[in-house]
Amino acid sequence: MKVFLSDKLVDEKDAVVSVFDHGLLYGDGVFEGIRAYNGRVFLVDEHIDRLYDSAKAIALNIPMTKTEMSQAVVKTCKANEISDGYVRLVITRGKGTLGLNPYLCKKAEVIIIAATIQLYPQELYDTGLKIVTAGTVRNHPEALNPRIKSLNYLNNVMAKIEAINAGCLESLMLNHKGEVAEASGDNVFAVKNGVLTTPLSSCGALEGLTRSKVMELAREAGYEVHEGVMARYDLYVADEVFLTGTAAEIISVVDIDKRSIGNGKPGKITNELSALYAAYARSEGTLIQ
Repeated sequence: MKVFLSDKLVDEKDAVVSVFDHGLLYGDGVFEGIRAYNGRVFLVDEHIDRLYDSAKAIALNIPMTKTEMSQAVVKTCKANEISDGYVRLVITRGKGTLGLNPYLCKKAEVIIIAATIQLYPQELYDTGLKIVTAGTVRNHPEALNPRIKSLNYLNNVMAKIEAINAGCLESLMLNHKGEVAEASGDNVFAVKNGVLTTPLSSCGALEGLTRSKVMELAREAGYEVHEGVMARYDLYVADEVFLTGTAAEIISVVDIDKRSIGNGKPGKITNELSALYAAYARSEGTLIQ
């Protein structure tokens, strides 16, 4: 495997960073997960725009232009012969000293990995996920704004641990007010009487790019879509619930905290949107050439 590191492609065994890198020491950095379909990098410009917005929000200077970054992503996919896969784009604060001061880090580190991924087994896309509510509360939006895609993912990891310990692969996270925020790694949607609702970013949800595209496709298909404040009750009594994410795409949730959602099977609207999203994602994007 070839990995893009700093400013060039290197062999996987040579893709190393300093033990003094603040990304390692303090989770100080930002990242993006990007998909490739049919020889195209999907939503690459949108992902890179969000990456640079996240970096600006934490006062992190990326030592490449957006155009150079986009070219590096495509170059890494091509070097690894990725036609359908997943790109992890990471920007760390870079090598510094022991201590929090980010201004002692002279240059940010750029890491791009292009590989394959399968977040959930195919059978769960067919039958739906069972999830539980995590006791771990989503970070307060004013402690770490959810629009920042930070390397410090321990909040989500703790919720993931709770899910696995409960025999599930995903968990629902609430904010400090007890409102629905998101899943440990995906955005959440509920469908009730043909209307789609997803939590506001201010409730602790990442403004996911898959989330945004699904909202767009749903409106184009004639569905009413809202962003709002949601309680677990709204999910328990929904006709359908599904999760969205770059790696997950769209996956149905059929059981939450031992409450069967709808008829306990992936719903009609979820399946329709999943098909629309798959068709769109596999026909759009920046060519890998």
